[in-house]
Amino acid sequence: MRAASSPPSLVTLVFATAISVLSLNMFLPSLARMAGDFQVDYALVNLSVAGYLAVSAVLQLIMGPLSDRFGRRPVLLICIAVFVVASVGCVLAESIWTFLGFRLLQAAVVAGPVLSNAAIRDMHPPNEAASKLGYVAMAMALAPMLGPMLGGALDSLFGWRAGFVLYSALGAGMLLLLWVDMGETNTNRSSTFAAQLREYPHLFQARRFWGYSLCAAFSIGGFYSFITGAPLVAAAWFDLSPAMLGLGIGIITGGFMVGNFITGRIAARTPLTTMILIGRIVASTGPLLGLLLFLLELGSVWVFFGSAIFVGFGNGLTNANASAGLMSVRPKLAGSAAGLSGAMIVALGAVLTTLTGLWVSPENGPFLVLGMMWACSFAGLLAVVYVRWVDRQDPLPEAI
Repeated sequence: MRAASSPPSLVTLVFATAISVLSLNMFLPSLARMAGDFQVDYALVNLSVAGYLAVSAVLQLIMGPLSDRFGRRPVLLICIAVFVVASVGCVLAESIWTFLGFRLLQAAVVAGPVLSNAAIRDMHPPNEAASKLGYVAMAMALAPMLGPMLGGALDSLFGWRAGFVLYSALGAGMLLLLWVDMGETNTNRSSTFAAQLREYPHLFQARRFWGYSLCAAFSIGGFYSFITGAPLVAAAWFDLSPAMLGLGIGIITGGFMVGNFITGRIAARTPLTTMILIGRIVASTGPLLGLLLFLLELGSVWVFFGSAIFVGFGNGLTNANASAGLMSVRPKLAGSAAGLSGAMIVALGAVLTTLTGLWVSPENGPFLVLGMMWACSFAGLLAVVYVRWVDRQDPLPEAI
């Protein structure tokens, strides 16, 4: 699979990340129409989201180790090729089960963000990697805002299959771009799987890895709780229109973009745990103040959504730095670390989404959502404090 010999550009890795995000959310406005076309219940069509997330979590556990053994380039090319074939299959599907089968195969595109992160860590030392990851994460913030808008427009103009035609075209373009630009970055591969397996206990026993990973998972977990509970709060407490709700949800994404921009600017010269600590303090402060104001009967729509800005901004300061940290514990296993951490994030997100959906009600809406956001943000704060404690108790040459 040799074509490119130079390391990939940051733009290529940004695109590889963005297409993964688009594959999750661009077709969401079409779910109701798809249920009608296939003549099935909405809940069955919704498996195209829940099942996709479940498969992507499992695949992340596999793709990372494969890329550590065989390289980032071949694994990423194969996965994007599978995504293209699966997208075409979704376009041509005549039954819901055929569609769901190809839709689950589309989850192979999750290799984009996982292996892009690993490639960045291959090419750069931890702090510089955090800076680059901050810019890449901005794509993950922009894509969720633009994806559903684009998908809804395509559905209105051409029908729901148009979105999957676009997936096919974007995937083919991405495959060509990777073939031309994605040179191999993993120059320290294990000679055999047996040799690689002998390295795993060092990763699994590394307290820093689990500290960074839990910090990243709980940071994003607060966002999952927010987007699950915000629609009910907006309707029951503030009588917001769907358009205004979309604007409110976009606020937390905007804060995330700003935080990642700052990370990109200063992470290369700032200790990782310092950036993460500041981010966790900011993210914990916002929902705590919002919760106190609601308890004092001073809550409002501005307080509720304003609290989310703190969480988004804090996550922007946290996630790229935590990713760089967890991939730096054992650089030989950067892909495995990225995949395992990604699977943890998806799994915890699924749990928090479920719990928030079960517990939130019109009566407790803002209290429950703000409380969940604060609890997740504070758990992330405890995780990074633990990493700093480990660094003091057991300093290592590669400690960061």
